[in-house]
Amino acid sequence: MDMKLLILDRDGVINHDSDAYIKSLEEWIPLPGAIEAIARLSRAGWTVAVATNQSGLARGYYDLPTLEAMHARLRQMVAEQGGEVGLIVHCPHGPDDGCDCRKPRPGMLKAIAAHYGLPLAGVWFVGDSSGDLEAARAVDCQPVLVKTGKGQRTLAKTLPAGTLVFEDMAAVADHLLS
Repeated sequence: MDMKLLILDRDGVINHDSDAYIKSLEEWIPLPGAIEAIARLSRAGWTVAVATNQSGLARGYYDLPTLEAMHARLRQMVAEQGGEVGLIVHCPHGPDDGCDCRKPRPGMLKAIAAHYGLPLAGVWFVGDSSGDLEAARAVDCQPVLVKTGKGQRTLAKTLPAGTLVFEDMAAVADHLLS
């Protein structure tokens, strides 16, 4: 079975990001075209997984049931358009916890690969931050930057060699489905 896997960061790629964190279901607002893009990819046979740093859990800004409600909303919205969201993994730790999962470390990407029994080499990891791109490079994923979220700020920095750049998730889907 030749499975097509795509891994996405969440905040700033799928939904609006905030420097004050996304702390409630009300604050979880999809970016224009993102839900449609995920559904289109899913309908075309792509498995779309998500790897998201959620240090707000460690900081006490929201709890796990709140995070799970956001992800249930994401799944529901994509399902309404005939698609599905694959595995969602999150890092609950703070930046000083020394975990292996918080991007730029690639632990979450490895967990997704293990779940699906797939090698990560060449798999696209779409993010909006340097940490996303560095996590991708660490496991030989294809780093992909979208200009949504922190993407414009990230674009101003030095990007890892070979990084692909797109306007948003809709443009990523257009490219993969063309």
